[in-house]
Parts: sequence; C-alpha cells; structure tokens
Amino acid sequence: MLSIERLLFFCSALVLMSSAPFEMTVSVLPDDIDEQNHVNNTVYLRWVQEVATAHWRAFANPEAQETIGWVVLRHEIDYKTPAALGDQIVLRTWVGKATWVTFERFTEIRRNGDGQLLSKARTLWCPINAQTGRPARVPAEVRAQFSTQKCVHSFPRELGSQRTAVSRTAAGLGNYPS
Repeated sequence: MLSIERLLFFCSALVLMSSAPFEMTVSVLPDDIDEQNHVNNTVYLRWVQEVATAHWRAFANPEAQETIGWVVLRHEIDYKTPAALGDQIVLRTWVGKATWVTFERFTEIRRNGDGQLLSKARTLWCPINAQTGRPARVPAEVRAQFSTQKCVHSFPRELGSQRTAVSRTAAGLGNYPS
C-alpha cells in the first residue's frame, strides 16, 4: 500500500504535469501584415484560438475530444508591442479557473528572439456537446487535468477522508507571469 506522503507527491506531480503551460511557435507570414506594416490585431486572436486548440488536442483524451467542443464567450486582449514580418512568435497558454460550464484560458504572445511580450489575452470558453452544439458539463477529471487553479483530490476510502490541494502558487503559476 502507498504511504499518504507518496500518494500526495504522485497526485501533485500529475496536476503539475497536466496543467503546465503549453507552448508552440509560429512564424509571422506576409498575409499576417496589415497597412501599418505589422501583424494585424485579428491575427493575434487567431493565434489565441490556434494555441488553445493545439493544447486541447495534445492533452485531452480521445473520448473528451470526441464529445466536447468549445465556443468563445469572451476575449480580452492587450496589445503591448507589434510583431513584424519574419518574427518567430511563441504562443503560451494555460487554463486558469475551470468550472462545469466555463474554462478561463490565458495566453501570452512573445517574440522568440528577445522574449518581448507582444500581447496577452484572457478568454472565457464554454464547453458544448460536440454532437448537439448545446452547452455541456465538463467531467471533473478533465477540469482537474487542465486547470491551474486549486485542484482538490479525494483519496481512496482505505486512506480515510484526507484530501490535498495543489494551488497555482505551489505550481509556480500566477494568473499572468511577469
């Protein structure tokens, strides 16, 4: 039988691995440039969606991917510094608070060469039933897998009613890292 300490460590490690920020790199292409000779603001929103989708596809189990779809309820985006043609861009995303019916997702967009923060976004997503298009509840295990908010784990009955929590702070993740 596992000791409580080993079980706590194992559960904490699972939460940290699955809820860690996800990154991908993209290139600024000629079609991304607007009349001001920098990346158009709509491209940043496309990148927010692309990295969120890639994160979901990389870590959600096949059953969740088949049954859960996503729609955006709200985007909040701050533009800090423009990107230019040829820049390599790092898209970094993570889920904050995940409830039955909404997922809060954060995204940072940085220039790869110097790490300059170009934009940051907060998006509120609503899960939908992939077949019906109606709002759907997300199972607790999927919420726990993706959310960096406080995750509470219940332990098997033989270990008693002890619980542990791994917080965003313990995982080294704030809402927006500096």
